[in-house]
Amino acid sequence: QVQLVESGGGLVQAGGSLRLSCAASGRTLSYYVMGWFRQAPGKAREFVAAISWSGGSPYYADSVKGRFTISSDNAKNMVFLQMNSLKSEDTAVYYCAARRTGTSFGNFWGQGTQVTVSS
Repeated sequence: QVQLVESGGGLVQAGGSLRLSCAASGRTLSYYVMGWFRQAPGKAREFVAAISWSGGSPYYADSVKGRFTISSDNAKNMVFLQMNSLKSEDTAVYYCAARRTGTSFGNFWGQGTQVTVSS
């Protein structure tokens, strides 16, 4: 099992920045890929970004590419999502997620943190 706890959400004006954090614990995390998803009211949960604990290039949804950066601190088992140039359409509950290499996201989620961007 993997346990995930997000923090760092809040209210920010359009054009501003926020940094989300995810603390991960549990089994050998080096076998996992970490991701961020978001869900806006009335919409399906969507992929935002992902990064592997074992290295490799991170990847992003087109909607956030160039504005958001995912990173990890392997020593502290932390994953971060730096969000810049925020837009009102970025308003959502953001979830940290984990998947074992070779599987799909869906089994391990954090509780979510609200991000609200005011225009």
